[in-house]
Amino acid sequence: PIHFERNLIKQQNTNLSVSINAIDGAAAGVSNVYITQIISGFNQSIQTQLQTYNHGNFVQPENIMTIPSFWYNKTLNYKTFMVPGILVLLVTMLSLFLSSMNIVREKEVGTLEQINVTPIKKHQFIIGKLFPFWVLGLVILTVGLIIAKVIFNVPILGNIFLIYGFTSVYLILILGIGLFISNHTETQQQAMFIAWFFTVIFILMSGLFTPIESMPTWAQNVTYFNPIRYFVEVIRMVMLKGAGFNEIKEQMSIIAIYAFVINGFAVWSYRKTN
Repeated sequence: PIHFERNLIKQQNTNLSVSINAIDGAAAGVSNVYITQIISGFNQSIQTQLQTYNHGNFVQPENIMTIPSFWYNKTLNYKTFMVPGILVLLVTMLSLFLSSMNIVREKEVGTLEQINVTPIKKHQFIIGKLFPFWVLGLVILTVGLIIAKVIFNVPILGNIFLIYGFTSVYLILILGIGLFISNHTETQQQAMFIAWFFTVIFILMSGLFTPIESMPTWAQNVTYFNPIRYFVEVIRMVMLKGAGFNEIKEQMSIIAIYAFVINGFAVWSYRKTN
């Protein structure tokens, strides 16, 4: 502002106004952080100089400089943080949508009744229906990891087999949810709508786009029932932080319990006529 330096030297106090266009909230937040750091650094520097001058000591002041250091994403490249989360969404969405439309398609074409009267056991039929999608989910994970490493240069600091182990259990849970949806719908449109409805909620409350710590307390408590939350945490911990099994065993235990419960309900809800 006008007379900024004069007021600062004579009165040792002045005002500075900053106006930020906050239509783009993300850009405004980043700009605010940069401007705050610049003003804070200038303020510390000028205070040191004025204090030295008032005491009659003309020794060159030593300013304290703060240099931020980021552990897991040194260049603050957003792709490093987002690509693992997007990979989680791809594995989840494809596995859930395909499994939810699996048995309901048999209902539409009229072949489910024929399968029900065969000697095949209920668990054998369900395993035969879901196993291909379990394998497909691991294939999608493999392709995604290759693309993340080769194209986006996302680091994989942890054990890659730990990611596959967690994903294997996670896929059982997702396929169980899809089977449960398929058992209670009559058309593929119904199954797709319900699967998409839950997927949107899971994504928004997974911590992928909005940090869970910034959510209200009630929303943070709801996220404990969201399976995508745990997968996003684990894949980022393993890929970016090099976490081992001891660091993710809590998430692994929760997903395993959820998978057992959901698949139990899914198998129980499937009615087979002998």
